[in-house]
Amino acid sequence: MDAIISPSQGSAAQRIEAHLRRAIVSMELPPGTRLSEQEIAATHGVSRQPVREALIGLARTRLVDIQPQRGTVVVKISTRKMMEARFVREAIETAVARRAAESFTPAVRVRIDDLLDLQDKAAGRNDHGTFQRYDELFHIALAEGAGCGLAWEAISDIKAHMDRACHLTLTSSATMLELVVQHRAIVAAVDAADPEGAAEAMRLHLSQILRALPKVETEHPDLFE
Repeated sequence: MDAIISPSQGSAAQRIEAHLRRAIVSMELPPGTRLSEQEIAATHGVSRQPVREALIGLARTRLVDIQPQRGTVVVKISTRKMMEARFVREAIETAVARRAAESFTPAVRVRIDDLLDLQDKAAGRNDHGTFQRYDELFHIALAEGAGCGLAWEAISDIKAHMDRACHLTLTSSATMLELVVQHRAIVAAVDAADPEGAAEAMRLHLSQILRALPKVETEHPDLFE
């Protein structure tokens, strides 16, 4: 009989799942890593129940594989899943960009300028982790400013399949700065009230991974299916 999950356990499970997700996306936990419920529980100072719930959540988004009698392992990067995720993300985020160019919340627009400046600084330090966090906050802010924050929630899980490969493409400050230029192009189209221009700028931005993928797969064949 399954144990009843208390609210405190539920929140612990969410925190652990978010922590593990970040570690998987950043390759701190690379594909093939075996995850021990007992070790994770000890690290976070909790029982094994919230850890089990966290791993089930990660399995649901296909970042880990729970193997009966063998434990849990971080799955390899699937090019097919990544391309499916990119397709869904492009469909939603180009629509968000188009809507942002039609109407945008001024207060969020100011926040976006701050995020772009922070991205520039992270890129200058060659700080991959911080850069990716501000990259995500940029896309969240764009959806919020366009009045469709739920759009981001719809893709937050599937984008992890893109994020792992994207992390491998951020090989230099120049690579990161190129993404900031693309972000600024999206914002420029939004400011110009150009819906089609904003959608096209977003499409170009999200296709970056397609151009980088062959090189990444060649350099890291052990990380891909």
